[in-house]
Amino acid sequence: MGGNPNVKILRFAAVGAAAALVLTACSSGSTGGGATDDAEGAEIRVWLVGTDTPDEARELLVETFEEENPGSTLVIEEQAWDGLVDKLTTALSGSDSPDVVEVGNTQAPTFTSAGFFAPLDDVREDLGGDDLLPGFVEVGTWEDTFYAAPYYAGSRVVFYSEQILGDAEVPTTLDEYVEAAKAARTDEHSGVWFPGQDWYNMLPFVWENGGFVAEQGDDGTWEAGFSSEGGIAGLEQVQDLFENASNAPKDGDETNLQVPFCEGATTFLSAPSWVKWSVVAPADAEVPGCPDTYGSDLHAFALPGADGGAAEVFAGGSNIAVAARSEHPELATSALEIMLSEEYQTILAGNGLIPAKVSLASALPDDEITQAAATAAANARLTPASPRWGDVEAQKVIQDALVQIAQGGDVPEIAAELDATIESILNG
Repeated sequence: MGGNPNVKILRFAAVGAAAALVLTACSSGSTGGGATDDAEGAEIRVWLVGTDTPDEARELLVETFEEENPGSTLVIEEQAWDGLVDKLTTALSGSDSPDVVEVGNTQAPTFTSAGFFAPLDDVREDLGGDDLLPGFVEVGTWEDTFYAAPYYAGSRVVFYSEQILGDAEVPTTLDEYVEAAKAARTDEHSGVWFPGQDWYNMLPFVWENGGFVAEQGDDGTWEAGFSSEGGIAGLEQVQDLFENASNAPKDGDETNLQVPFCEGATTFLSAPSWVKWSVVAPADAEVPGCPDTYGSDLHAFALPGADGGAAEVFAGGSNIAVAARSEHPELATSALEIMLSEEYQTILAGNGLIPAKVSLASALPDDEITQAAATAAANARLTPASPRWGDVEAQKVIQDALVQIAQGGDVPEIAAELDATIESILNG
């Protein structure tokens, strides 16, 4: 939600119960709940989330699939990150399931552990084998069975325009970053755009101060760490930014981050590297950018760590899987193989998305923003690999706590309550 680093999910407390129902209804060892013979005339539905997948890749998928499978068609149905867990749970457990689905990397364990996806062990080598991003293979694997392949990865970078930054220097430590953002803030201008629900941008402050999200003990019990000494220190640093560096809504999310940047309303914007394309989009596009103003002078750096270098940031991105209830699992797998092909993944890389195959990293553009993302990704971390982590995200407990912090609440008290809630969910 890991997911994709832009995941913003509505409250959905019943994911665990729904997952249990699906697990009962469809064996995780089968290739498709209602599978039929893959005859000509089938329609394969692919759910892609958000606008990160470029049009060129979408066109390649449709054209290649229909050339390789005469008589069958492929339809891409774009979904929103907002409310995705809810919608996927309903769709994947119903009689009208899509065939191939994209899911945020942090959401993957919820679905793999519940029998929503068909096993991919038989085609793992065809998809890329050991060349696939190992961290994303790990979150796509449950009880030694491979269910969800990597799709693309990414990380957050800090965007800025020299037109706004002026003669100020790019910060080289986390403390310098905080102080620079505070110094740049006025009543009309943010030093850094930091909406209250933006928990992905909160995580580096917790990690860099020695805190943690949640860790599993030898007895299998999970302990949450926002109320640890380092967790509180990081959250207090975040509260300082909320109160003294950002004019973003205290209860806002990460929707349309290019808007405040293109309005010149912020000095720094910490966002997924692919937000670049939203910033440089034509001014008359459906979602307009600012290619002739701040987009013409776009720069980025990796968020600096507490002691310099790159901070530990959230590893965003997506996995891709065949639905267990796909009526045409062989055709769905054919579509998946195209999406993991060198040609398709090279298109993603050309658009600044870290490809699913390690060997294709050389296809990434050699530009400042992509290289900043690569630097950040080299030190990136994932959220806890618990099958119940999706419930934590779906119930928005971290977002709700962060909004309280943004509104000036007591950090130690909020952190302790947050940890208790996370532990109750993970330890079920």
